[in-house]
Amino acid sequence: MTDPTPAVPPRGPDDRRGRRVKLVVVLVVFFLVAGTVYVAFAKYQDCREPPASTGRTVSFEVAEGATGKQVAEQLYAQGLTNCGGFIGNLLLRGTGKAGQILAGTHELQVGMSLDDIVDVLTTPPPKVATVRLTIPEGLRIASTYAGERSISSVVAEATGIPAKAFVRAAGDLRAHPSVYLPKGATSLEGLLFPDTYQVKQKGLTADTTVDTMLDQFDAVAKDVDLKGGASALGLTPYEVVIVASMIEREAQVEGDRAKIASVIYNRLAQGMTLGIDATLLYDDPTPDGQLTTPDLETDSPYNTRINAGLPPTPIASPGRASLEAALHPAQTDYLYYVLCPPDGQGVHRFATNLHDHDVNVQQCLG
Repeated sequence: MTDPTPAVPPRGPDDRRGRRVKLVVVLVVFFLVAGTVYVAFAKYQDCREPPASTGRTVSFEVAEGATGKQVAEQLYAQGLTNCGGFIGNLLLRGTGKAGQILAGTHELQVGMSLDDIVDVLTTPPPKVATVRLTIPEGLRIASTYAGERSISSVVAEATGIPAKAFVRAAGDLRAHPSVYLPKGATSLEGLLFPDTYQVKQKGLTADTTVDTMLDQFDAVAKDVDLKGGASALGLTPYEVVIVASMIEREAQVEGDRAKIASVIYNRLAQGMTLGIDATLLYDDPTPDGQLTTPDLETDSPYNTRINAGLPPTPIASPGRASLEAALHPAQTDYLYYVLCPPDGQGVHRFATNLHDHDVNVQQCLG
């Protein structure tokens, strides 16, 4: 009778070797995993520790709508924590307050713990003291005679920054360059945008004020497409600003800006002098805000009665409306205009020829 139980083959050297290989593989995998976990844990623990204290204070700006991940990355980038990325975000979320962080500027010190940082970021920041600065349209940078309102004098009244310091800053084109200035320019005249600003009192200087106004001009210039519009007119952006500055000083009626622009362009096209006295007032031979008969005969590049073409620089800071009028002049044949003041309400009368202009002048000015 045959035994039904199969015979178990004897274990040889190859089987024992296979078991040892498997054991080695398991041990290697174990130590690799354990090592990775240890390194990750050590990294996590290191990230929990604050950077070494330096006593440095950082003005930390949290943008409106910033996510916890963005805040974590920003904290790391500014040296306030030791880690960004996944671990930095994980640690921030682990505080339980990541969703309570408030937009604004927060003062943080290098060396603060993450919990202390989050406490500051979730506390409403103190109100920053500001100064309201309103620059009217049509002012020049510097005053030329006592009592003349200028950008520098308005800045001095509102902020306490000396007018001379502001004028110096506006003339420092290395510190305050502009893509709209031509080669050889010596001033930012015309490029400091007239507007109402809320400027921070802390750190307020002539340089920061100039930068603020210059940045606003750049923003408006982009919005009205100064470069593209100037190219369509066959002018440089700077030349358009010169035209806009004359419109700003000449236009006494809001709706007439584009018509005054058309007069300027029509006269330029015909090679006529512009005859705008406001340009000579910019370079007043007897600086008093008035023009005498001898003044009108002065051979100044700003005397557009005797010199054809545009004056060499803007004569004031134009506002948005004047920039738009310079870019989009009315389509007319007008070559002349005069301001009439009937019933105290100013109105411009326009003419295409000198005879009709003389009639307008007689009726307006008697």
